[in-house]
Amino acid sequence: MFDWPLVLQNLPLLLEALWVTLQVSVAALVIGFFIGIGVASMRLSAAPWLRRCGGAYIFVFRGIPLLVQLLFVYYFLPRVGMPNVSPMTAAVIALALCCAAYIAEILRGGFLAIPAGQLEAAGLLGLSAQQMLVRIRVPQAVRLTLPALVNEMILLIKASSLVSVVGLADLTRTAQNMAASDYLFVQDYLMLAVFYCLINMPLAWCGSRLERRLKEQGA
Repeated sequence: MFDWPLVLQNLPLLLEALWVTLQVSVAALVIGFFIGIGVASMRLSAAPWLRRCGGAYIFVFRGIPLLVQLLFVYYFLPRVGMPNVSPMTAAVIALALCCAAYIAEILRGGFLAIPAGQLEAAGLLGLSAQQMLVRIRVPQAVRLTLPALVNEMILLIKASSLVSVVGLADLTRTAQNMAASDYLFVQDYLMLAVFYCLINMPLAWCGSRLERRLKEQGA
């Protein structure tokens, strides 16, 4: 049975760890989104070398396990002149670089779904390639791929549980410390699962609603 007094005692620790998890996830998502825009643009570039570079980025960061990427960033950056890299910084960098590869492929599909006539009309109006990217391509690609982007956000939050390996006191690391202290493994890890569900269930609901709305608008 549950030790409810202990559950209430540990609740502030989990809430504090929840804030850490949200900080890491949101920061990585924002940075990864902007990197993903650049990589997706490279994949659709007319220059072959840019397409190859974009493809290589996606191949590397989708092919290497995130755990390996986290450890590499955490131990590699101090070796190249950044000795004071915190676990938070390393976690955000690794998560952002990894999720950017997936976001790039999502946005590339959105870019390809934009009617070519719109881009031709924008070119005739004198918009530069950068202006078309910011004003036309990115907004429409985000709208077309919003459910997939929400799903990627959910996957990123779940993947953030791996940042505990670099010593960051996120939800998973805090639950591990609690279990190591009170030996109530089932209770502590069940509380951990509940916290992740509380984060991801509203996101999944929003993604489902957005998908239905987009289908209704396209009907």
